[in-house]
Amino acid sequence: MQAPPRVAVIGAGAAGLAAVKALRDAAVPTVCFEAADQVGGLWVYGAPDSPAYRTLHLNTSRGRTEFADHPMPADWPDYPDHSRVAGYLADYADRFGLRDSIRLRHTVERVTRDSAGRWTVRAGGPDGPVEVTVDAVVVANGHNRVPRLPEPPYDGTCTAEQLHSHDYRGPEQLAGKRVLVVGGGNSAMDIAVDASYTAERTLLSLRRGVWVVPKYLLGRPSDTLNGALARRLPWRLRQRITQTMLTATVGSPARYGLPAPTHGFLQDHPTLSDGLLSRLTHGDVEPRPGVAALDGDRVEFTDGRSDTVDLIVWCTGYRVEIPFLDPELLGGGADTLPLYRHVFHPDAPGLTFVGLMQSTGSAFPLVEAQAKLVAAQLAGRYALPEPDRQRAACRADLRAATARWGQRRPAMRVDFDAYLAELTRELAAGARRARAVVPAGAQR
Repeated sequence: MQAPPRVAVIGAGAAGLAAVKALRDAAVPTVCFEAADQVGGLWVYGAPDSPAYRTLHLNTSRGRTEFADHPMPADWPDYPDHSRVAGYLADYADRFGLRDSIRLRHTVERVTRDSAGRWTVRAGGPDGPVEVTVDAVVVANGHNRVPRLPEPPYDGTCTAEQLHSHDYRGPEQLAGKRVLVVGGGNSAMDIAVDASYTAERTLLSLRRGVWVVPKYLLGRPSDTLNGALARRLPWRLRQRITQTMLTATVGSPARYGLPAPTHGFLQDHPTLSDGLLSRLTHGDVEPRPGVAALDGDRVEFTDGRSDTVDLIVWCTGYRVEIPFLDPELLGGGADTLPLYRHVFHPDAPGLTFVGLMQSTGSAFPLVEAQAKLVAAQLAGRYALPEPDRQRAACRADLRAATARWGQRRPAMRVDFDAYLAELTRELAAGARRARAVVPAGAQR
């Protein structure tokens, strides 16, 4: 008979699949709940709650995105599209036999802890309610599901059509319209480029400047250059080198009519786009500063200009919500939650998170490393430090992150290369702590 699950994993996207695999490798009985009818999470185009659109591609290169134990095919392009990535995750589940641990079409509704420290997970499934009691819970359900609109709303009333990027599926939604795209992230750039080929007119509004990085620099995927520097140099020096390289190769953002960044490179999530700068220089995308007010079908901008639009696409990000957890466990909110090494809840033993972060690079290798840390801890091969030391480490991490990223979700921010190295060191340190534990009654 199969052993009852000791761990419940919530979500079967990249983070959840990595968690299930690591737990199975560690021989920890696991059950995984996934609300959709297939694995793959946000990469499954057309799945409920997926923000994927038809022209979506990776913004990190194949070699810097793949799992360490499941390389992407060598003949793939450097930046695969969403269908390849979704297929890659499905192949990962098949290759490592993960599907028999995953319950599809099961939406977790509540996770509670009893006085003995055990966790009960309640989910709704196709055959009715399901309840399991486990020693630990891995929250791996992602944080790009609840669209965030401008808060507070802009002054005035808008009669133009409005759409959040979460609900964008393809260029046909933009065809023949006067489109305003608001935002400076990767989705905003992709959608503005799509609009420039199909819309009557395309405006791009940025409230603050961003560093726009082409996907290739010096003939190589641009993230591989920063990765090579990261193994040798601190981030401040990498910042100066990369900014110099960007200025020499593509020029400053202000050269294209975009706001000048007030923060240095590597102090925010990079925005990668090969198409945007070209479309700006051809006049097919027109830059605008931040929105000041709305007036019917006209949008007023902070520089005093105004334009008539038919459609506003808000690329304004997502709220981080974990509705199935007690709000007391989340403190001031999921995006401010202090987690030891961005994984372990210091005040709720057995509650762990895989993927609750924002990386300067790909998430896949990071969630893989986080999952291995969780699995080692639950298998007894890794020991956490005392709670007071965990909290002190969280405070130190937050101070460093705030100094680098300011108030833009510092509790969630990680430097891809530095964090990956940190997790490797942490796994080794925790293994030493585990070996140092003396069982009750044993002699040294």
